Amino acid sequence: MPIVQVNMMEGRSDQQKEAVIEEVTAALMRSLDAPRESVRVLINELPRQHFGIGGRSAKALGR
Repeated sequence: MPIVQVNMMEGRSDQQKEAVIEEVTAALMRSLDAPRESVRVLINELPRQHFGIGGRSAKALGR
């Protein structure tokens, strides 16, 4: 059973997250010949202040 974790900053719509789940699932099905039912995709949303870019938080950078 393939399990993939996707870490991203908060702020994406539910529709965008559904698209990520579908695309990652499709990629694993193709590359691993895994049945759709066996693929698990976990999305971890991080607050902007918990996401560092170049030594500063994304929140401080206005991203």
